Amino acid sequence: MNSSFAVPAVALVVVATVLVGAFGLRVSRTTSDFYVASRTVGPRLNAAAISGEYLSAASFLGIAGLVLVQGPDMLWYPVGYTAGYLLLLLFVAAPLRRSGAYTLPDFAEARLASQAVRRLAGAFVVGVGWLYLLPQLQGAGLTLTVLTGAPDWLGGVIVALVVTATVAAGGMRSITFVQAFQYWLKLTALLVPALFLILAWQADGAPARAFEEPAAFREHRTVRVQDALALKLERPLTVTVHGTVDGRPHHGTRLLLPAGTHRIDAGTRLSFAPGTPVPAAAGPGADDALSPSRAESRTERPLYATYGLILATFLGTMGLPHVVVRFYTSPHGVAARRTTVAVLGLIGAFYLLPPVYGALGRLYAPELTLTGDADAAVLLLPDRMIGGLGGDLLGALVAGGAFAAFLSTASGLTMAVAGVLTQDVLPARGVRHFRLGTLLAMAVPLAASVLVGGLPVADAVGLAFAVSASSFCPLLVLGIWWRRLTPPGAAAGMLVGGGSALLAVTATMAGFPGGGGAPHALLAWPALWSVPLGFLTMVLVSLATPGRVPPGTAAVLARFHLPEDLRTEATV
Repeated sequence: MNSSFAVPAVALVVVATVLVGAFGLRVSRTTSDFYVASRTVGPRLNAAAISGEYLSAASFLGIAGLVLVQGPDMLWYPVGYTAGYLLLLLFVAAPLRRSGAYTLPDFAEARLASQAVRRLAGAFVVGVGWLYLLPQLQGAGLTLTVLTGAPDWLGGVIVALVVTATVAAGGMRSITFVQAFQYWLKLTALLVPALFLILAWQADGAPARAFEEPAAFREHRTVRVQDALALKLERPLTVTVHGTVDGRPHHGTRLLLPAGTHRIDAGTRLSFAPGTPVPAAAGPGADDALSPSRAESRTERPLYATYGLILATFLGTMGLPHVVVRFYTSPHGVAARRTTVAVLGLIGAFYLLPPVYGALGRLYAPELTLTGDADAAVLLLPDRMIGGLGGDLLGALVAGGAFAAFLSTASGLTMAVAGVLTQDVLPARGVRHFRLGTLLAMAVPLAASVLVGGLPVADAVGLAFAVSASSFCPLLVLGIWWRRLTPPGAAAGMLVGGGSALLAVTATMAGFPGGGGAPHALLAWPALWSVPLGFLTMVLVSLATPGRVPPGTAAVLARFHLPEDLRTEATV
């Protein structure tokens, strides 16, 4: 990709982010401004800000990459990401705002009057936040590598520096303006190139439907394998090889590879003739153990994987710390509900676009499934399909939008994690200590992004959703709607549900167990068993400890559910 325009576009996005954040800093005058924007953010601005931080690397790059590799099965990702806000609207948004809390740990303490539950909730906020930050930094590294060939850690470092400076300087008031601006930038960055790509596709005579047949090379294509992989062939394949296949070196040899699995060493170049089906690829001997999206093929237990994805994305949204914290900025519960309705429209419009890039990627960039760079399809298609000056300019717009996605989501996550670290970990509170918390919030995922690689960004975000759905969803739903919830029940449910999902996530990212199969599927898609486990544990332990229901629970629940004007009249 020509970076003569893309690099300035990324730089322009970074500068614009700093300038918009500086404007927020000028109007941020109080501690309440810093933490919750003094609870004065209207529904339209708040909806744009929530959409800006929610549409992350997984949305901008990852969904298109998964659709390219797996086909229409992966459309459940955008459906789940959007539908999660419907459940948030119905069950959580207004009561959560009326709770008067600043963070999820604040809510836990207000509802259950327990410091232990508060600390446990804080630990899960930090864990989910760090798990979600990791793919943002990895996606930024991928983008900068595709644009310039820079080391894959550099993009993450740039995002970390900009986000840390913006959040530490202006807090919630500052990032509200930043995220609202970046939503509209991201929508424009996908919509405008998509219109031109669709016109180019219609004029090109390419197949009208990308998913009717397996992906194939439409023209002669040479693919350089970056890391060693295993090709899984269902039928014999003829390919020209420069490198090592199955332990044997070849120099321009035309090979007929029989059906089965073949090892391709790193650095090998494979040349495919037009019309050749794109072979399935996996890490050597690992059966793609790091990728939940490929944990099951489309013929092996697809129903379990689909249901696991649906449950994680539908229920995980309501527990995401960077999403929940924004509802505390609404003036009242009605504004929180209106904000959620607006968010449904904004993110629904956005999610119409990434599948278009995934479908076109199957036609024009199918080799990305072999190189492991499927997430780069959005970045490469303008140059691949249009080329010339027009392709460079559209590619620069996409690159700027991608960087905006990393910056906006990382800002919200850093704000949420830093708030918890300041309130519950650091020895003192206040703006100065919040800035120290901001550094800590970013330092851990930045270090992990350098050490951990190989997990598609949408998969990493999906794992964060699974942990959120298994821990915070039971806490919020039962805490808001069930008066018999007790502190021991809440703590046990979060530990059993969220803890088991977190262990499954850790095992999946570590590549255990290798070889696929049912154990791999259960760990790669934990929400289907960990969410019911969290709810069940929370209910049973609460029923077993009826004497631990906090005094004043009825009054707390009334505050959650009564509109603010009625509560004011009752006080008078």
